[in-house]
Amino acid sequence: MLRTLRAMDSHPALLDHLVLATPDLAATVADFTRRTGVAPAPGGVHVGRGTRNFLVSLGGTGYLEIVGPDPEQVATPGGPRPFGVDGITAPHIVTWAIRPPDLDAAVAAARARGYDPGPVRPMSRRRPDGSLLSWRLTDGDSAHPSGLVPFLIDWGDTAHPSAGLPVTRLLSLTATAPDPDEIRPLLAALGTGLPLSAGPVGFSCTVDSARGPVELG
Repeated sequence: MLRTLRAMDSHPALLDHLVLATPDLAATVADFTRRTGVAPAPGGVHVGRGTRNFLVSLGGTGYLEIVGPDPEQVATPGGPRPFGVDGITAPHIVTWAIRPPDLDAAVAAARARGYDPGPVRPMSRRRPDGSLLSWRLTDGDSAHPSGLVPFLIDWGDTAHPSAGLPVTRLLSLTATAPDPDEIRPLLAALGTGLPLSAGPVGFSCTVDSARGPVELG
């Protein structure tokens, strides 16, 4: 029980999911499965965006999204694929999302506190079973370039993607930034927080598994 409580307490306020981007989705999913003994579940295809994802629960309603190029989508109209998957050479956590109780109110409150998370736009994808998953989120193009400041998401009436996923509980999530004092007020404006220390921009995440703690970065 103590181990479970510590895992749950490690979730930042309002955490919805972490985004682990990779240039090779199949290889990264296979490596995650080998290291944890847990096979991430297929999420779905982002039609027109050139990507697809696999998901694993972090405990509670938080989850890890492993996202990479979809080999079945050749063209990517409208620019590069999201989360910088075209420009990375190794998998790493690039950003995260929070889920406030009221997305529009949270955006307004953040702007009043001096941080604009960007416009809200709708998105959707098909699950492997063909059902439609719809959500709204703040535009990542307007987010802080470090990725350390989360985007905001609202799943509306859609069943949350974490339901029924295999689980590797989140034990810790920290980050580094060249100037942590620049990031902390932006997190506070969104009603969340993240343990920050000085260093190159990056995340450090540890998940629990039957094979012991596994570090992701």
